[in-house]
Amino acid sequence: MSTPLAIRPRIDVTMPQTAMVLAAGLGKRMRPLTATRPKPLVEVAGRTLLDRALDRVEAAGIGTAVVNAHYFADQIDAAVRARKGLLDIRVSDEREQLLETGGGVVKAMPLIDADPFFVINADNMWVDGSADTLRLMAQRWDPDTMDVLLLLVPLARAAGYDGRGDFHLDPGGLVRPRGEVRVAPFVYSGIQLISKRLFDGEPVEPFSVWRQWHKALAEGRLFGAVHQGLWFHVGTPASVGETEALLATV
Repeated sequence: MSTPLAIRPRIDVTMPQTAMVLAAGLGKRMRPLTATRPKPLVEVAGRTLLDRALDRVEAAGIGTAVVNAHYFADQIDAAVRARKGLLDIRVSDEREQLLETGGGVVKAMPLIDADPFFVINADNMWVDGSADTLRLMAQRWDPDTMDVLLLLVPLARAAGYDGRGDFHLDPGGLVRPRGEVRVAPFVYSGIQLISKRLFDGEPVEPFSVWRQWHKALAEGRLFGAVHQGLWFHVGTPASVGETEALLATV
């Protein structure tokens, strides 16, 4: 699929220097693997989902990662401390209350130094296409027209995903939700670039980042870019083996 005209990549890009990795969820669909550990510490092909996400952040040249922790938070803390490398990793503590995707970002905002910044779900894995995926998103970011840029995966290529799709994408790159239509052609990858201003005035309470997406949608500032590589949703114990089998063919 060709790149929408409105978001052709720029060469002179400044890489956002903070990515938040969402790692606080309960991982109920991943049980029994999550009976004794948080979902981000489930291993796929010998490496945890959390490490795989942080590896991608570091490889893209991003200096800081913020990781939120609630379920088995001590294990998340220990995993972060055990990592080697140059990435500055900060833990946002949600032990007292699980805040969901939007509330978790609000709680972590004092630790987020960049605007825009990446938000990445720890239970999704990706393989780059011809170039680094996060850097390509930064190249497509246009602060004059966007408040959110979602990385989208064609439904037909969404390995491990069993839903009906999330979004439609118009030729200019604007995104709209599936709505009442039975199937939408694109799946949200769990990777986004988002503007801080969408969180202004938001309380530290449980809510979904869909609240921010609806704000951007209402202002015509919700955009999407199509992932050109491979993508895997690792949501159940069975999907771990399926993902490992697919990775072995790459």
